[in-house]
Amino acid sequence: MAKSTRKSGHNSLVELVIIVVVALGLAIQAFLVKPFRIPSESMVPTLEVGQRVLVDRVSFRFGDPDRGDIVVFKPPHGADLNSCGVRHPSDQPCPKETPERSDTNFIKRVVGLPGDHLKVLEGSVYINGKRQKESFARLDPECGTCNLPREITIPEDHYYMMGDNRGQSADSREWGPVPKKWIIGRAFMTYWPPGRIGLL
Repeated sequence: MAKSTRKSGHNSLVELVIIVVVALGLAIQAFLVKPFRIPSESMVPTLEVGQRVLVDRVSFRFGDPDRGDIVVFKPPHGADLNSCGVRHPSDQPCPKETPERSDTNFIKRVVGLPGDHLKVLEGSVYINGKRQKESFARLDPECGTCNLPREITIPEDHYYMMGDNRGQSADSREWGPVPKKWIIGRAFMTYWPPGRIGLL
C-alpha cells in the first residue's frame, strides 16, 4: 500500500512538473517571443513567402527601434485601403498615418526614425539628404512609389517602414509612419525552413 502511494505521489509530481513547463512555455510565447509567418513578397530577398521568424516582444518596452530593424507591427487602418491619412503631393511619401490602426500584422524594415527628413529616389531611401546603404534591398527605379523626391519629416515617436522588395511592397510610402505603440516587436531570427535558420 505504501509503495502504491509513493508511485501515485511520483506520478502527480511528474504531472505537475509537465504542467508547469507547458505553462511557462505558453507564457514565454505569449509575452516574450512570438512566431510569425511571412505572408507576402514584400521582404524578398531577405525573407521569402512562408518563411517563419521569431519576434522579440520585450526589448522595445525598454528601448527604441533602430534603423534597419525588421519589425512586426499593426499598420494604420489606411494600409487596408492603401490610403494616406492626409492629402499630399503625388511626388511625396505619405507624411501622416490615419488615426486608427489596422488589426492586421505587417512585417517591414525600419528605414526612418523620428525627426528624420526622408525621400525616396529609384527605390533608395535618402535620410537628411544622404542616400542610405541598403545592401539588403531589392531596388526598383521605376515602380509607382520608388520615386518620391519631395521630403517629409517623420513625426515624433513614429517610424517609417518599408519592405526590402521596393517594387513589390505596400508600406509607409503609401500609408504613412507607424506610432511606436503599434509596434509589436523585432524579428530576430528565422527558424523555418531549416535551410534558412539563422539570425536576422
